[in-house]
Amino acid sequence: MPFQLPNLPYPATALAPTMSEETFSYHHGKHHAAYIKNLNRMTEGTELANQSLEQIITESAGEASKQGLFNNAAQAWNHDFFWKSMSPDGGGEPAGGVLADALADEIAASFGSYDGFREEFCKAAAGLFGSGWVWLAAGAEAAETPKLSILTTSNADIPLTELRSGGLLLTLDVWEHAYYLDFQNDRPSYIARWLDNLLNWEFATENYEMFSKQQSRVEI
Repeated sequence: MPFQLPNLPYPATALAPTMSEETFSYHHGKHHAAYIKNLNRMTEGTELANQSLEQIITESAGEASKQGLFNNAAQAWNHDFFWKSMSPDGGGEPAGGVLADALADEIAASFGSYDGFREEFCKAAAGLFGSGWVWLAAGAEAAETPKLSILTTSNADIPLTELRSGGLLLTLDVWEHAYYLDFQNDRPSYIARWLDNLLNWEFATENYEMFSKQQSRVEI
């Protein structure tokens, strides 16, 4: 089966006014769709057509001759993860049960407080030069340091170690096409509004739980 453009997990109007229907018509309907189309064109009739996005990403990463393949596969994966990192009921501090409390405690241990996390995330996202992604990741630091960290990648890049270990919790797209129609060149306002209104802590909590279970099995 060729790769498919995933449906949005909410109506295209659900995240307004922070993210408008017009933005989605371009971002999901054109940009994300183009990555899927290009990926299918590059893999059609090859053994890659039967591989997962993760397999294609890890096998093509760092290979100059496969840069185009990596870019399209990674951007297809990144965008699918980004849609899930948002919710019409999102934003603010993680709350809602034992698992969310555990993630909130980890945020406090890693960044001092939720406000500390928010400040560091905003700084990293606003300071990323050009296009790219900002990630909340678990397990990216040495064992003696806090488990959570904020990572940035340029263009289509993904923190591959965290991808393979299941340590990516959520991501924010800071390519201009993610926000320009709604915020023009005011990236800081886009970041702040996204954190306060759209960040999907339920999705991040699910990813944190899966990562924690994996780590428990490794330790045993």
